[in-house]
Amino acid sequence: MTEQTRDIPRHVAIIMDGNGRWAARYGEPRHHGHRAGAESVRAAVETCARAGVESLTLFAFSSENWQRPAAEVKMLMELFMRVLERETDKLHENNIRLTIIGDRSRLSNRLQERCDAAESLTGQNTGMQLNIAASYGGRWDIAMAARRLASAVAAGERTVDSIDEEALGSEVCLHELPEPDLFVRTGGEQRISNFLLWQLAYTELYFTPVLWPDFDAEQMTLALEWFATRHRRFGQVGTEDAGNGAG
Repeated sequence: MTEQTRDIPRHVAIIMDGNGRWAARYGEPRHHGHRAGAESVRAAVETCARAGVESLTLFAFSSENWQRPAAEVKMLMELFMRVLERETDKLHENNIRLTIIGDRSRLSNRLQERCDAAESLTGQNTGMQLNIAASYGGRWDIAMAARRLASAVAAGERTVDSIDEEALGSEVCLHELPEPDLFVRTGGEQRISNFLLWQLAYTELYFTPVLWPDFDAEQMTLALEWFATRHRRFGQVGTEDAGNGAG
């Protein structure tokens, strides 16, 4: 990678945090926050598509989220199903391609079928790619990539010495896309929470205290404008840093 300045990120990744706290602020149960957050998804998708972002990846449900109370997990899965049913046609009409990444084996058969149908319908679209990470974890992603490489070695299809960063990177989720340029986390927490651990190596990190249901088109635009101020060096020394040591 080389030093780079680019006004619009090619790939944006978002942790949509704060739904529960938003609901508590208004004295509502947690599921009200999750439903309100679904509206912010539409705003983020529309804003990024209009801005010229090529790929948008949203962290909808993590591997760790399965440990939440059963009633909340069931509600989140039902909400995911309803959003897919409601929004897939709209995505298709707007030439957006939808991909779902994560451990689908943990999803219900009905939800797996809905994911397959949504991907099939939008698969030939040429506009922005929308990736939904559901039942996903960055460590799971890397472990599955390593398992595939190990299987290839066991089958005699490659040697141990051929396994390097490029080989592993070619097996993780979203390997066919540019790595995320901009990571956004709402809700005030400042960590990446097992999201795209491999892919975020040189991503610009944007943290905001705004809770996800309040993260509207204006807030998404602010994040994109912040990115435009960044001068990315990918570990190299920029011209303004020459002679000042590592940075």
